[in-house]
Amino acid sequence: MKTKEQAQLKVGDTFPLTIKRLGINGEGVGYFKRKVAFVYGALPGEEVVATAVKVHEKFIEGKVKKIRKKSAHRVAPPCPVYEQCGGCQLQHLAYDQQLKEKRDIVKQAFEKYLKHIADKLTIKETIGMEEPWQYRNKSQLQVGKEKEKVIAGLYGLNSHQLVDISECAIQHPATNKVTQTVKTILSDLNISIYNERKRSGIIRTIVTRVGFETGQVQLVLITTQKDIPKKNILIREVQKRLPEVTSILQNINGEKTSLIFGDKTLHLGGEEVIQETLGDLSFELSARAFFQLNPIQTVKLYDEVKKAAALTGTEKVVDAYCGVGTIGLWLAKDAAEIRGMDVIPESIDDAKKNAKKHNFQQATYFVGKAEQLMPKWVNEGWKPDVVVVDPPRTGCDQKLLETIVKVKPKKVVYVSCNPSTLAKDAGYLSSKGFGIKSIQPVDMFPHTAHVECVVEFSLKG
Repeated sequence: MKTKEQAQLKVGDTFPLTIKRLGINGEGVGYFKRKVAFVYGALPGEEVVATAVKVHEKFIEGKVKKIRKKSAHRVAPPCPVYEQCGGCQLQHLAYDQQLKEKRDIVKQAFEKYLKHIADKLTIKETIGMEEPWQYRNKSQLQVGKEKEKVIAGLYGLNSHQLVDISECAIQHPATNKVTQTVKTILSDLNISIYNERKRSGIIRTIVTRVGFETGQVQLVLITTQKDIPKKNILIREVQKRLPEVTSILQNINGEKTSLIFGDKTLHLGGEEVIQETLGDLSFELSARAFFQLNPIQTVKLYDEVKKAAALTGTEKVVDAYCGVGTIGLWLAKDAAEIRGMDVIPESIDDAKKNAKKHNFQQATYFVGKAEQLMPKWVNEGWKPDVVVVDPPRTGCDQKLLETIVKVKPKKVVYVSCNPSTLAKDAGYLSSKGFGIKSIQPVDMFPHTAHVECVVEFSLKG
């Protein structure tokens, strides 16, 4: 049964709100009649009138109708489709303040999951960028049609309307240029474009990735089927109009799914991989291989991992969720042995090639999960001194956390892209004898609500 207060507010109603803080998705958070309210586009310290978009039993979601008292840190977002796109959440907040708010998002997460020790933890200032624009090396844009025009973009915030993105302010200019030109080629050749509602058509997604240091660009066309009409002409036109594209691939995904990539990738032209450099390391990147999206900040992030690991040359290191081996290879010079694992076979192939290329004979890579491989190695007499984890947004698999506790490495270095799952996992490790030594936020994605962290855990006594 609804209370009187709940019955008073309906979807479409307006209500006043003072914004106390930013939420994990970049929304302003306040309280209306003792119920928490999340208001998109509002900033801490602002007094707003919001329109209710959803009214739940425990919280309200709203959008700004009017700002009565504006934040001193509010700025005009430079992107013309900022409010429709939803790819960035904080372009309306001055960059120096974004860094402070991101540290606060991390602080809130640790206060929620580690109440008993939160006030004793030191969360360092967020490491930001000197130039916080054009930093993304990869673009994945859904393809659609607007009347007869081929468009490519992202689905709008809380909608299934495709927003055409011509010049994304946070993408490297090369990815913008390649996507725009490929759209023109698809239109010129009248190649069938996927219609999600009807589940018909062929070209589904345009994926581009650029090597910041090498300038090489990889183009992947995600299709619903193997055959592409006029495929040879399409390849020739890409090579003619876009000489910077050194790798052309096709990935087939005919499933009804939100996942971008399917299982099968075909080589259409140029090389199968592109090269990228981080510091003094170079990497080969295949279509599905995970690689950090912001190479400039990646160097800063990995230097923090190196600082936390504090290797002396004698340690055995596990690099869980290793991708193409970037973190492990960053540490390899100072380690006695690195063992990395990932569930994507192509990533492990790339990791092996990358280790061989740099002559790191002490780095070996395996297809599989750390929670299955580590106990086997311990039984064989190989025990890690340091475990580095860089899991997806969902955090570490519970079995992996349990395995870490059983294996008892001296140190765990946790790289996270989600403060909530990080803090939850930190709560578990902390309760099992791993003390939190340091928490370092790093801004990998300026103008979005995302914040990366490097946390050092040490086994107590």
